[in-house]
Amino acid sequence: VTLVGYGTQVHVLKEVVNLAQTELGVSCELIDLQTILPWDEDTVCESVSKTGRCLVAHEAPLTGGFGAEVAATVQRECFLNLEAPVERVTGFDTHFPHIFEPFYHPDPWRCLSAIKRMIQY
Repeated sequence: VTLVGYGTQVHVLKEVVNLAQTELGVSCELIDLQTILPWDEDTVCESVSKTGRCLVAHEAPLTGGFGAEVAATVQRECFLNLEAPVERVTGFDTHFPHIFEPFYHPDPWRCLSAIKRMIQY
C-alpha cells in the first residue's frame, strides 16, 4: 500500500507502516510530500502503480483538503493499476475546540482501518 502524507502526518504514517506489517502482514511504501505545490506526482504515481492501493492522510478537513488533489491525480493517472479506491484519512468537516485535537487529527488506528478497507475491497 502506498501511504502519502506531509508535515506531522508523516510521523503518524511511520507508525502505521509498522502497524500494518505486524497487525495485517501488509507492507507499505511511505511517501513524504515535502512540498504540496509543486508536489511529486511522478513518485506517488510510480508507487501506486506498483502497489495498486493508495492512502492519503492530512490534518486538514476532508472537504477542500489537499488530499483530494492527490486522490484525483492518482485516480486519473493510475486508474488501470488500482486494486481499490483511494482512501483519504483526514480531519473532520467540522469546527473543534483545540482541547479535542487528538480526536480530530488522523491517528494510526484510523489509517490502519482505511488500509483494512482497501485490502478487503
